Amino acid sequence: MTRTYFGTDGIRGRANGVITPELALKVGQAAGLTFQNGEHRHRVLIGKDTRLSGYMIENALTAGFTAVGMDVLLTGPIPTPGVAMLTRSMRADLGVMISASHNPFDDNGIKLFGPDGYKLSDAIEHQIEEFINADLSRRLANSQKIGRAKRIDGVQDRYIEFAKRTLPRTMELDGMRVVIDCANGAGYRVAPEGLWELGAEVFSLGVEPDGFNINKDCGSTSPEMLARKVREMRADIGIALDGDADRVVIVDEKGHVIDGDQLLAVVAESWLEDGRLSKPTVVANIMSNLGLERHIKDLGIALARTPVGDRYVLEHMREGGYNLGGEPSGHIIMSDYATTGDGFVAALQVLAVVKKHGKPVSEVCHRFVPLPQVMKNVRYAAGKPLDDAKVRTAIKDAEQRIDGQGRLVIRASGTEPVIRVMAEGENSVFIEEIVDGVVAALKRAAA
Repeated sequence: MTRTYFGTDGIRGRANGVITPELALKVGQAAGLTFQNGEHRHRVLIGKDTRLSGYMIENALTAGFTAVGMDVLLTGPIPTPGVAMLTRSMRADLGVMISASHNPFDDNGIKLFGPDGYKLSDAIEHQIEEFINADLSRRLANSQKIGRAKRIDGVQDRYIEFAKRTLPRTMELDGMRVVIDCANGAGYRVAPEGLWELGAEVFSLGVEPDGFNINKDCGSTSPEMLARKVREMRADIGIALDGDADRVVIVDEKGHVIDGDQLLAVVAESWLEDGRLSKPTVVANIMSNLGLERHIKDLGIALARTPVGDRYVLEHMREGGYNLGGEPSGHIIMSDYATTGDGFVAALQVLAVVKKHGKPVSEVCHRFVPLPQVMKNVRYAAGKPLDDAKVRTAIKDAEQRIDGQGRLVIRASGTEPVIRVMAEGENSVFIEEIVDGVVAALKRAAA
């Protein structure tokens, strides 16, 4: 099923380039019509991160939704998992998050959630795309049934309480020094406040958004500033969220970065001990390190792999009845609590394990030694470099060379014009040579 607008995580692209007011208006109309069912007043909840273009897209979406008769509830800046949670708890027919996640400020995106708080299936996204491309002038609401829009207060407090309730009632963070980097994004209010309410001594970074500085040299994609601050403040732990706060990276007290694979191992082992793992399986994507797979296998836990994208991890979790999954980037999904990745909730669960063991984060959160892994990106302007004959030959040769000695994963990004080449194995020199060969062929094709 070919899709024109939707990628692996909603619709994403350059603001006023791909994500224009015209497109947002059509998405609002198309999604609104798709989720109208029955005669009741339908409503949609719209959240956003802190990008300058969020104002433009928010208003265009609002116009589209109200034009087809849906009422609109506007939350302002709030994490993506907050939108998913509120969509369900406030009985909205649809939830929308305006965000390009970890991308720079000049990109933006539109993520959609169904009334159950889950991201949409490919089939529903295809139906919305058909509406986007259709003439909807005859489907607009008549003058008496145009929707209303209003801003709602207190949503940040509701999200903080939701996140805190994922911890044991007696759990407190008294005595812990925590540095939190909110990437100047959607979590800049809720994360520091939530940690403070739990008793932590909080040092905040990335909490002064200006519309342009989201993810800029901060957050989960650039944890260097966080690592320096942890060492400077002699903190117990550092937490970095991304622009829409659905992913997390942890830094230990020594300033070492801990990725999503290690966090999955930490939570999986703890939940197994406590009898909270629904089944002896953790779901991860094809990029997760082989070291994770070997480590949890020794614990009696299988690793199920999916394509890249947290929606695919979640779909497999729902199909198999698993309650823990995630990605190396820090998308950690705990389906007992949330319907999507939640960086803040994942951080709280890691803090709970640290408190339970009473040991430094460097001991608790380094569960296995990852195999050497090399990943390089090739950006292209147009065309399909992966279809080039010489590229296909280079990939086939690389696969034959690495067979039995490691893994090779090559994929086109679903959110930007980039091809990612990853290899892992015991010999770092060998796998870098493998990656470089494929990258060279791709660069020639891209040129």
